[in-house]
Amino acid sequence: MAELKTRIDSLEARLAELKARKARIDARKRTVESRRERKEDARRKILLGATLQQQIAAGAIDNATVHTWLDTALARTDDRALFGLPPRDPSG
Repeated sequence: MAELKTRIDSLEARLAELKARKARIDARKRTVESRRERKEDARRKILLGATLQQQIAAGAIDNATVHTWLDTALARTDDRALFGLPPRDPSG
């Protein structure tokens, strides 16, 4: 009977080890996927910006229109400064 208890304890310990290993592998997979998604998102934004710049340079899109879009969309002072926009009035 003691031998059976020892075997069960051994198997339970092994199961706990395997579950912990699986949890680490799953966490690593989520991290890799998250990094991949962030990289793809950044690449999409860069390509969209480059395309928009080309369209502005070609005259297909009016620069004033883009400036209005940015003025509406950007809230952070440093982001606005990057495009030559004044800081937003804090009173709204």
